[in-house]
Amino acid sequence: MKGVLLSGGTGSRLRPITHTGPKQLVPVANKPVLEYAIEDFKNIGITEIGVVLGNKGRNEIQEFLGDGSKYDVNITYIVQGNPLGLAHAAGCARDFVENDDFVMYLGDNILKSGISDLVESFKSKDYGAGIALQEVDKPHQFGIVDVDDDGNVERLIEKPDDPPSNLALIGIYVFSPAIFDVIDRLEPSWRGELEITDAIQYLLEDGYKIDSHTVGGWWKDTGKPEDILEANRLVLEDKSLKLRGTIENGAETSGQIGLAESATIESGAVVRGPVSIGDGSIIRDGTYVGPYTSIGENTTLDGVHIENSVVIGDSQITTSKKIVDGLLGRGANIGNADDCLPKGQRLVVGENSQLKL
Repeated sequence: MKGVLLSGGTGSRLRPITHTGPKQLVPVANKPVLEYAIEDFKNIGITEIGVVLGNKGRNEIQEFLGDGSKYDVNITYIVQGNPLGLAHAAGCARDFVENDDFVMYLGDNILKSGISDLVESFKSKDYGAGIALQEVDKPHQFGIVDVDDDGNVERLIEKPDDPPSNLALIGIYVFSPAIFDVIDRLEPSWRGELEITDAIQYLLEDGYKIDSHTVGGWWKDTGKPEDILEANRLVLEDKSLKLRGTIENGAETSGQIGLAESATIESGAVVRGPVSIGDGSIIRDGTYVGPYTSIGENTTLDGVHIENSVVIGDSQITTSKKIVDGLLGRGANIGNADDCLPKGQRLVVGENSQLKL
């Protein structure tokens, strides 16, 4: 079985963060989102991975992932170009997949429980496809399925006005090679895309059984700033954090703290976990870092109160104000000003921004 990792989205909902880099490399708990998917592949023995690239962020993703050797996998790059739908992306992987079954994984997804149960369920019978599902509160915003009592899929509908259930496709699929013949017959939807829901529906109509698996634990699509912050919180709650850096006498720390080897919490700083602090970062005297915060590498915090936030890295934050629910792009420089943001407003700062609070 092979893996196909989709990394071609434009990240429009994460602007300005994605003006200068792909959304799949935005870190959650100081690890790019794509790495979580690669770990899920590796954990079930999939080491041949095709990474589908779009026009945006192509070079950055290839530079970051390389040939896959740092993850003990083999990566092949597949160029989709313009994002013409998930089925189109799957079709681009035909030469890579050849005659193997494959898992297709949207690169901005994070799962608590991984994909082993989904894959094992698919392998248990002669299925044309398997799909990961989760119950959602707003089913009209998703691809929705009807399933029978045994979990077999009976019908799929993309973003229905009148949803038949609240079981949504979450962007992780297992396919047999039969999917490629179906994709060849697809017509673009009203969105101008080749829809994966249509492709799976065609498999059903061709007589293939479609398996389903409702995932346990949490799942997040990290497509919006609030989703990044929520995923960061969930991962920090679950992750075993390693304390390897320097905590000076006089610093006040509590809870789980992930502190990289070359990072420092200085005397007079307060850090309350769960928190992740990257290499080369310094938390100076008078700084408060509250729970559910990730501080990327080579960042200095001096006098700020920050919590439930993600600082991507290479930043200088010297304001004495409070930052809560912040997503700060790489190279952000935030200092003091007489005025401050209205209370309760989320802060999203793009790469290399200069800001006074």
